[in-house]
Amino acid sequence: MSDRTTVPDAKDAEGAIAEAAKAYSNWGRWGEDDVLGTLNFLDAEKRREGAALVRDGVSFSLSQRFDMNGPQKGWRRRTNPVHTMLDTGTDAALGNQGFPHGIGGADDVIAMPLQCSTQWDGLGHIFDHGKAWNGRAAEKVVTSDGDLVTGIEHMAPYVAGRGVLLDVGLVVGKDGELPDGFAITEEHLTATAEAHGVTVGRGDLVLVRTGRLARAKHEGWGEYAGGASPGLSFTTAGWLHRSEIAGIATDTWGFEVRPNEFDHAFQPLHQVAIPNMGLLVGEMWDLDALAEHCAADGRYEFWLTAAPLPITGAVGSPVNPIAVK
Repeated sequence: MSDRTTVPDAKDAEGAIAEAAKAYSNWGRWGEDDVLGTLNFLDAEKRREGAALVRDGVSFSLSQRFDMNGPQKGWRRRTNPVHTMLDTGTDAALGNQGFPHGIGGADDVIAMPLQCSTQWDGLGHIFDHGKAWNGRAAEKVVTSDGDLVTGIEHMAPYVAGRGVLLDVGLVVGKDGELPDGFAITEEHLTATAEAHGVTVGRGDLVLVRTGRLARAKHEGWGEYAGGASPGLSFTTAGWLHRSEIAGIATDTWGFEVRPNEFDHAFQPLHQVAIPNMGLLVGEMWDLDALAEHCAADGRYEFWLTAAPLPITGAVGSPVNPIAVK
């Protein structure tokens, strides 16, 4: 299978985006007031199906650590988390805290962009020609007060169900990794699902492992944040829409292949998937330990809970996803 695919016209990103946005739009599908997008596919029955997958009780955190050693380099003013202690053991030992009968404690604070590490993109994160999810005017949705309509807090109760891992790095790549610029096509996704013996469909939370984060672990961050990377091809928009998945997350910074497949474009698949399709997209997830376990026992489906923090008006959220098998 090829590492690239042919987009309709590499010189016409504008036309291809417009065509895909129209073809794969979910505007109005769940009513004019909808704030959940494709999470509507993840219903109670799907959660029961996911919960039934817990057999051994073994669990995996799919999050990177949140610390100063993260991948961010300042692009779009994104920095790594800054963790500061407000109270320490030293304060307690010196009696500086003012508490009675010898009790002491420690407190801390963290400052960070909400999308600096393992995270979900909220529905207010990306716009298409001034339109936010469900056709709303972007300037009326996200203001200096935050996302007034589709803030990620609305999703907090719902992101839990059947998770499916598609380890494309293992099935298609070399030594478990795909090279930078590798465009993952629908053919690659379906071939990987077949190799794993799993199906992907309505309400699933799909995790796509490329091996890009594994490479960063042994080579250093380098250009992981914003640089060249394997990722989903623009041509997978049809598969993402047709499969009716609830959400998708990858081990890459940007979800889609970089450089993007058009001569002049920036994240064109985001432009279709989030504001038009209403798709929940996750990035920078650590799928390596889970992938190793799935390869060992041959089971690539599991219970997945990955609730965003209910930060009022946020357009993204850190997350510590937990997969349980």
